[in-house]
Amino acid sequence: MGDTAFGELLRDWRRRRRLSQLDLALEADVSARHVSFVESGRSTPSRAMVLRLADALAVPAREQNQLLLAAGLAPAYAERGFDDPGMAAVRAGVDRVLAAYDPYPCLAVNRNWDVLQINPGTAVLLDGVAAHLLQTPNALRIALHPDGLAPRIRNLAQWRHHLLSRLRREAGAGGSAELLAELESYPGGEGASTDLGGVAVPLELDRLDGVRLTFISMVTTFGTALDLTAAELSIEAFLPADDATADALAPTSQA
Repeated sequence: MGDTAFGELLRDWRRRRRLSQLDLALEADVSARHVSFVESGRSTPSRAMVLRLADALAVPAREQNQLLLAAGLAPAYAERGFDDPGMAAVRAGVDRVLAAYDPYPCLAVNRNWDVLQINPGTAVLLDGVAAHLLQTPNALRIALHPDGLAPRIRNLAQWRHHLLSRLRREAGAGGSAELLAELESYPGGEGASTDLGGVAVPLELDRLDGVRLTFISMVTTFGTALDLTAAELSIEAFLPADDATADALAPTSQA
């Protein structure tokens, strides 16, 4: 693709991060002159320099590959399918984490929030969700679609604001702008709370039998992943935010 293409991508990432050339140079411990030459195509970056600049800009792994390719270099990260034999250790790790959280809801999602795996406890979130949303399940679509969880979420405006804010940050880092636009078109955004005095944004949900459940969410990722599928995978767990929710989900309460 050539030096000019790399320079344009680098400039785009620098502007996304709202950094000047001098700011980037200081973060990457290089000269501002060198950053200027790389962006303009007057200097050809080495592999080490591409990765140093990408690290300074907190560029996600997939987009680091794009920067390397634009500079005429081989990508740093491979990409296997989740079902690939080489991903056996990752799948086993996901299985263990999901099982450990049961009976509380826990699911594994990819970069686009497509659901890869769930534990039995997730049934409390999926009960009553329209069949068309479960054919190719996407966690955010299920949460915010009028045929999904939205009608049962007591604090829908607050939860919607939380999810869309997170997705906007991810879209700015190369995530799905199309999914963001779709979710923004769903109703339920009025009256979002700006109160930041709590510990975390809760998910307040009415179970189908009318029992009120309150969760706080926790995210687990692979910290040393060298494969794009593993690097972009996250495990979303929903933990009881109060004793009433813990009691409602306890195995003995289901007898």
